[in-house]
Amino acid sequence: MKNIPLLLMGCGGVGRQLLQHIVSCRSLHAQQGVHLRVIGVCDSKSLVFASDVITRELNDQTLYEVCRVKSNGSSLSALGDLGECIVYGNSESKRKVMDIAALLGKATGLAFVDCSASSETIGVLNQVVDMGCCVVLANKKPLTSIMEDYDKLVSYPRRIRHESTVGAGLPVIASLNRLLSSGDPVHRIIGSLSGTLGYVMSEVEDGKPLSEVVKAAKNLGFTEPDPRDDLSGMDVARKALILARLLGRRINLDNIKIESLYPDEMGPDAMSVEEFLASGIVSLDNDVQERVKKALLNGNVLRYVCVIEGSRCEVGIQELPKDSPLGRLRGSDNVLEIYSRCYNKQPLVIQGAGAGNDTTAAGVLADILDIQDLFPSKE
Repeated sequence: MKNIPLLLMGCGGVGRQLLQHIVSCRSLHAQQGVHLRVIGVCDSKSLVFASDVITRELNDQTLYEVCRVKSNGSSLSALGDLGECIVYGNSESKRKVMDIAALLGKATGLAFVDCSASSETIGVLNQVVDMGCCVVLANKKPLTSIMEDYDKLVSYPRRIRHESTVGAGLPVIASLNRLLSSGDPVHRIIGSLSGTLGYVMSEVEDGKPLSEVVKAAKNLGFTEPDPRDDLSGMDVARKALILARLLGRRINLDNIKIESLYPDEMGPDAMSVEEFLASGIVSLDNDVQERVKKALLNGNVLRYVCVIEGSRCEVGIQELPKDSPLGRLRGSDNVLEIYSRCYNKQPLVIQGAGAGNDTTAAGVLADILDIQDLFPSKE
């Protein structure tokens, strides 16, 4: 039986869904000869961990209680008496995490699973990789920090997985790694990597005003609470940077040309979400509709995409042929076209749901299982 100790950082939607997946897959994993031993869970303020991280774990009832408390918006510090578990406050959490990494990293191994959306985890991850720990990421920020941080994280390539940083559970990273490791150089990537912006662009293609589409997307839960977090293009830029670095480009976020769908004067520092939705975005409708009409006259459609080719790495609106995989995209799916020596005239196309807590958490779980051979078997 493979016994994989793991510590989860981040108990938002993805983190909670991951814990639920782990519990619901117990019998399946037992048949596969694997046991995922959750020894600790932390949020930005607190850490809950097993009283003896070498032999014990947070039981399934405790994991469900963690999910319940976090779904109510409370901190882990709000957990009551959990028996064999200990709760640390913010001031001591980081120190304790490092103690656990030092204890288990070189001995039994330990998987740090980052499902947060914080840059605060970068310092911890950079240290634990040198302690023999594995790292599994859904959080894009550690991989899109400065090159020094990136180089440290990927310095032990067998011990890091990050499929869910791009395209949720889609096999984007794995596919690229297979091409690169087989000596098939990738020379162009173009993709729609935002379910929100994919939905928005396919809806405005039908003649709907941008303002109405964004409001509808927000009501459907497709956008962040502030839709400008999606419309800025920054999330797509982070995904593009991860892909570009995977191809060997030594660039940072500020090297990427990013087209925002709103001007600076409509940013969060200039107007509230309510003002932006009520009056700001309406003023953008005509310009977007004109761009849609122009594309249609050329036999094309508009898509918000990332393009990586040579030294070029940019994200923004592009005119694309209607009959291309990206041109046929409808709704919130992600689509990625990869061009290489073997996939030159006809690209390798990866398409499917590229967002959602369930899909992303499933991708994280698959990544954890993918590193099981790095952990010792237990009789």
